[in-house]
Amino acid sequence: MKAMQIMAYGPASELALVEANKPVINADQILVKVSAAGVNPVDTYIRSGTNNYSATFPHTPGSDGAGTVAEVGANVTGFNAGQRVYFNRTIGGSAAEYTICSPDRLFPLADALSFEEGACLGVPFTTAHRALFGRAQAKAGDKVLIHGATGAVGTAAVQLALAAGMDVVASAGTQAGVALLNKLGVTSVILHNEADHLAPFQSLENGFNVIIEMLANHNLDQDLKALAFGGCVAVVGNRGTVEINPRDLMARDASVIGVALANVQPEELQRIAKAMFPLLQKGVLKPVVRKAYPLTELAQAHDDVLLSGALGNLVIQVN
Repeated sequence: MKAMQIMAYGPASELALVEANKPVINADQILVKVSAAGVNPVDTYIRSGTNNYSATFPHTPGSDGAGTVAEVGANVTGFNAGQRVYFNRTIGGSAAEYTICSPDRLFPLADALSFEEGACLGVPFTTAHRALFGRAQAKAGDKVLIHGATGAVGTAAVQLALAAGMDVVASAGTQAGVALLNKLGVTSVILHNEADHLAPFQSLENGFNVIIEMLANHNLDQDLKALAFGGCVAVVGNRGTVEINPRDLMARDASVIGVALANVQPEELQRIAKAMFPLLQKGVLKPVVRKAYPLTELAQAHDDVLLSGALGNLVIQVN
């Protein structure tokens, strides 16, 4: 089978198309024919060995994807050959024609979604759902800021928050981002590259119950000043250190919590998938695909996913 691989930690330019052996499953696994693979920043960290991530080599990148069940292990129930599925985390990587999945990391793909859209669910939508509901305990009527809302997780969080009846404010870095957020239904959009963009919200009366933060090293100190009493900042993304004044937390009885998908147990992943399925099937939730690349252009996708000004998801077309 065809796969994109790298032989040692290095830049994206060292990824190469290879002919690899088709994976062989055991009785407790499922073989998936990959139609589309998701591209997430974490894939680049694993490939390069940064941010405390590691890999074994040869390494095929990718944990997200969607496709059809090719083979089902003898001990596996609930899946059938030919079934449309999406997955989060694989045994062997998703930037390949076939990959092995554990049943607890594999989920039915709603008929309303394409494979490219399905490849956006594993990390982005699951992370957004857990940040809002599992960690921040957000609920209908809450005033929520999605800070850095135009990327993969951000566009997912916007849709989930609106669907749950929250009062959503979202931030973008460009007018194209503003237009995208307006299209998703956000009526209050702020530009986060403008100075003092959070100033109108930095009082207990105007503050947020929940802030979903995509770049904590840039924004956390100002986020804390924009919380309502008892408010919470859920940190989804971070690329450095930041200095804060803890008194901003103390004055509000506020909190900062971390969100890492790697910490989620299979049972919670299943609950999240079941909660999202009817919304995906009805078109209430619909992943935003910014660009689809052929498998041979995975290196370019790895570079592009780290650029600022993201407008949705990047995916790889495999089969």
